[in-house]
Amino acid sequence: MTQYIIRRLVAAIPVIFGVLFVTFVLARLIPGDPCTAILGEKATPEVCAQFNEEKGLNEPIPVQFAIYLKDVFSGDFGESIRFKRPVSQILIERLPITLELGMTALILALIVGIPAGIVSAVRRNSAIDVTTMVFANIGVSMPVFWLGLMLQYVFALLLKNTIFAMPPSGRLSPGTEVIPFYVAFGWQLQEGSFMAKFSEFLGNFYIFNSFITGDWLVLLDALKHLFLPAVALSTISMAIIARMTRSSMLEVLGLDYIRTAKAKGLDQRSVVLKHAFRNALLPIVTIAGLQFGLVLSGAILTETVFGLSGVGRSLYEAITARDYPIIQGFVVVISCGYVLVNLLIDLSYAYLDPRIRLD
Repeated sequence: MTQYIIRRLVAAIPVIFGVLFVTFVLARLIPGDPCTAILGEKATPEVCAQFNEEKGLNEPIPVQFAIYLKDVFSGDFGESIRFKRPVSQILIERLPITLELGMTALILALIVGIPAGIVSAVRRNSAIDVTTMVFANIGVSMPVFWLGLMLQYVFALLLKNTIFAMPPSGRLSPGTEVIPFYVAFGWQLQEGSFMAKFSEFLGNFYIFNSFITGDWLVLLDALKHLFLPAVALSTISMAIIARMTRSSMLEVLGLDYIRTAKAKGLDQRSVVLKHAFRNALLPIVTIAGLQFGLVLSGAILTETVFGLSGVGRSLYEAITARDYPIIQGFVVVISCGYVLVNLLIDLSYAYLDPRIRLD
């Protein structure tokens, strides 16, 4: 198992390098340049020449890429051209928003999609099956941004005076103060140290932070603001997981050992959950892992619609501003996360199915 993990991590290095190279090149192939995008009418040729020299953009692209690789491998993602702040600090502030939204959306998709797929498979060709698959097809077909706008219209406008009212945008209500857990617990952290940055990163997960500090009002407010964007983001994944679960369950339910289990007199619940579902898990786990990438890509539109300053929205703004360090840094971090999730999925195969050995 250890050798397998090491091989997978080593194999991930060319993948990350390829992502770095492609992102670096594509960012510079976008029409326009950072000077014109940021300075606008003030961007005279003389001003742009000075701007490019200050930012190191006057060097040949191969030289720029070599310098960037050296910085990345030393843990430095550079400084944002637009904000003039370290990219790592911007990641600490904005990555938790995207991860919190993405994990909530994926959990919602699993909680609804898997039971819906199981029921559809058990009640094959029934009214429940047909209804579930119709809604699944609708869910796959709905654009995230359109669904987000419709949810805002219904829950924030039509139902604004009811108990079902939800905030249309933002992460917290105006005036709500979040006290980081390390401040609430009185921790003395050295500014700029790894522990200080890691604690700040964790503290920006508002749900986690408010839960461990016992700030229930902030927790409730954060959950209310997260509900609509998470529902909008989870719909496509929910539909895909439901369809995959149904397909996988139908395949397993037709096998001989399931008929044998029924012939022995086992109740329907045991047959479905203990025998069929566990053996149908591998494709479900695989598709759930793939939805991680879909959730992160959909976060760009979702965060824009709901006014969340996460990685997705920041990445969109960085592309429009030609802020190369943010584009490169954010894409690399997301790619590393995706590689890690796929590694965890592969490792879970050995646990879910003992016949699989990762040598």
